[in-house]
Amino acid sequence: MAAPLNEAAFAKVNLFLRVIGRRPDGYHDLDSLVVFARLADRLSLVPGPALGLSVRGPTAGAAGPVSDNLVMRAAQALAERVPPLRLGRFVLQKLLPVAAGLGGGSADAAAALRLLARANRLAPGDPRLMDAARATGADVPVCLDPRPRRMRGTGDILSDPLAPPNLPAVLVNPGVSVPTREVFAGLHAPRLAKGGQAAAADAVPCARAALLAYLEAHGNDLEPAAIALQPAIGDVLAALRALPGCRLARMSGSGATCFGLFDSGKAAMAAAATLRRAKPAWWVRATVLGAP
Repeated sequence: MAAPLNEAAFAKVNLFLRVIGRRPDGYHDLDSLVVFARLADRLSLVPGPALGLSVRGPTAGAAGPVSDNLVMRAAQALAERVPPLRLGRFVLQKLLPVAAGLGGGSADAAAALRLLARANRLAPGDPRLMDAARATGADVPVCLDPRPRRMRGTGDILSDPLAPPNLPAVLVNPGVSVPTREVFAGLHAPRLAKGGQAAAADAVPCARAALLAYLEAHGNDLEPAAIALQPAIGDVLAALRALPGCRLARMSGSGATCFGLFDSGKAAMAAAATLRRAKPAWWVRATVLGAP
């Protein structure tokens, strides 16, 4: 039996997210600054002729049927583009909350593509990997090479890697899920002309103070619609903003996970401990946002 290959599927965090509008095909054009937390699901692959997946871990029960898992869909998409592709048996250790605005399923799919690339000696820049990522889901391309980037369009327009400062943070999920489709449906975004409209990409500051000021002026357009569906998100934001040293609190992606930014890792860890005592039912983690 071949030795297993292993990859981390790092949580994706949207530091800001602007919805430009709704396209005639029903998709939305976005503009977002994406970073990654040092928190991850874990995926392993034992290469072999047949494709399989087992899902384990504390959030495995919420991950849905294996047949519809993005890991399987990503592997099938790559197999269509790289015949013959050596597949194998995946084991997914699900540690991140599901349907939580952290791109967990997309990160898992991207990790599967990286593992299959290693098993088949495909170069990391092989264009078939990105083609398979785009075919699997809108957030999979940005997770394929998990480094900070500006993400625009429907997720298909990615900047070169950026170098923002590392940001100590606390991530919080109140134990509710928010279906992305329902959040966008409640947004009532303006309609765009055929072909969509790419957002203008202004420069993202690299200095910490300038970046925090920039983020203050760039919010998450999905927050109000998500809070209307799940008021607990508003409770999380209020709790984060009340913590000593919290510089900014915001929802990530389409929710329900929110993040608070702090000046140091020590302050973030202290804040996480305080919040865990106050809200033991919430998922609370201190981490660092940036490049994992």
